[in-house]
Amino acid sequence: MGGLLEVLTRPWTMHILWALSTNGPTRFGVLRRQIEGISSRVLTERLRLLEQKGFIYRDYEPSIPPSVTYGITKRMKDIQKVLGELDQLARKWQQEEVPTTQKERDQRAGETVCST
Repeated sequence: MGGLLEVLTRPWTMHILWALSTNGPTRFGVLRRQIEGISSRVLTERLRLLEQKGFIYRDYEPSIPPSVTYGITKRMKDIQKVLGELDQLARKWQQEEVPTTQKERDQRAGETVCST
């Protein structure tokens, strides 16, 4: 799938997907309130893109007022597994001590440090 990272790394995209994955199918207005700081225009643009790419579905009910609900698709569930593994790795790295000197970085990488 071309452009997967391009889609996922756009501003607000991961936050939208996280909200839908965590809360299940959600109406537009509720989703907008859950994602503090996002404008209706940007939310609409991202939802359209995610629907077009097959990550989410849009369920439209022609009621008064109209009801639009969004949820994740099987494709997104597949990606969730990978994102979960990346999250675990990021948490592991966050807990590790970060080397501060070049000598410490070289030692951690298993390289021999030579003084000349």
